[in-house]
Amino acid sequence: MDVKLINIGFGNMISAGRMVAVVGPESAPVKRLVQEARERGMLIDATVGRKTRAVMMMDSGHIVLSTSHPSTIQNRVNAAEEEGE
Repeated sequence: MDVKLINIGFGNMISAGRMVAVVGPESAPVKRLVQEARERGMLIDATVGRKTRAVMMMDSGHIVLSTSHPSTIQNRVNAAEEEGE
């Protein structure tokens, strides 16, 4: 099995196969998810102090914050999938 790593900004990478969802950070439920993950120690902040533009839910229960837009991450996942075909 080949692990596809996706750049989520500032040289940070995550496994594309472990992502469950990529959403914007604006809604109250997503903000609540982020806060709960922070309290549980399950938050990975890859924003380097910049504005969060995407919130990724992982199959492990971790929440990952990124400065890349959700559509950018989608394009990178699609490109990695096409590369593997």
